[in-house]
Amino acid sequence: MVGGTVDTPARPWTRERFQLGEGLRWTESGLLGVDILSGRLFVLDTEAPGRPVHTVLRLDHPLGAVAPVRGAAGTFVAAMGTGVATVAAGADGAARVTWLARPEEGAPAAMRMNDGCCDPAGRFWAGSMAYDETVGAGALYRVDRDRTVHRVLEGYTVPNGPAFSPDGRLMYIADSADGRIDVFPVRRGGELGAGRVFARLTEGGPDGMQVDGAGHLWAAVWGAGRVHRYAPEGELERAVSVPAAQPTSVCVVGNARPHLFVTSAAIGLDPADEYDGAVFRLAVDVPAPPAAVFGGAS
Repeated sequence: MVGGTVDTPARPWTRERFQLGEGLRWTESGLLGVDILSGRLFVLDTEAPGRPVHTVLRLDHPLGAVAPVRGAAGTFVAAMGTGVATVAAGADGAARVTWLARPEEGAPAAMRMNDGCCDPAGRFWAGSMAYDETVGAGALYRVDRDRTVHRVLEGYTVPNGPAFSPDGRLMYIADSADGRIDVFPVRRGGELGAGRVFARLTEGGPDGMQVDGAGHLWAAVWGAGRVHRYAPEGELERAVSVPAAQPTSVCVVGNARPHLFVTSAAIGLDPADEYDGAVFRLAVDVPAPPAAVFGGAS
C-alpha cells in the first residue's frame, strides 16, 4: 500500500499506561523500553498481552534510552540526566551508575538527554533537549567504543532517533519540534557527512524511529496518532493509525511472525483518553533489523 492509511488491528499490549514511554529496543534481554521522566527501564513480554511490565532498573535521573553493553550481561549504556552513563543493577537491586560524561550539566537552559540508539558498528548516539524546548538548544552526541563522548550535531530543538540503515552508512535524525527528519552519511570512523532533509511532516512531529530489515524507516508521529513508514528514497510508503494521540517510539520484532510495537505518552493530555500511554502491537509484513549493542565490554 503506497502513501495510504491502514485501518490497523493494533491493540493495546499493556494494561499499564506510561507518562512518557519511549526508547523501544529489541535485545537479547527482550524488548526494552523506558518511561523517561520516571527514570524507569522496563522489559515487555512480546508474546502475551496484558502481562505486568517488568521493571529492570529505576534511576534517579530522566532516562531517554539504553543499549546493552557487549560482554557485560545486565549492563547498559544510557542516555540519562544531563549526559551518558553505564548502568547496572547491584547485588542489592540498587542501580550502579558510572558516568562517562555530563556535557549538558550547567547549560544555559535546563537540559536532559532524550532518545538514543547504537549503530551497527557498536557506537551509541543520543540527543539532548531543553525541558522548555528552547529552540536550537539540543545536540546529538556519539559515544565511541572506547567510551569517549563527542558532540557531533547542534541546533536541534527536540532531537529524536537517531536510526541507522542496516549497513550503518546512513543516519536518520528527527527534530520533532520542526516536523522534520534529516539524513546524514556516516563515515567509517563515525564522522558525519553533509546532511539533507529526508522528510517533512505537515501534521504532528516525528518522534522515535527505526530502520527495518528492508531498509525502510519507521517513525512514530507525535500528536497525530500515526506511525509512518518511509522508503529509502523518502517516499511515504505507509501510514498506520494508532489509537493514541502521542505515539513515541517504534520497534519491529521477529522475522517468522514480525510485529511492530509502538509506545505512546499520556503526558500533557488532560484528560488522557483510554489508550494514551499504552504500548501497542500489530502484525507487519517486514523483516526486523538485527539488534544493535554497544561495542565496548566492561
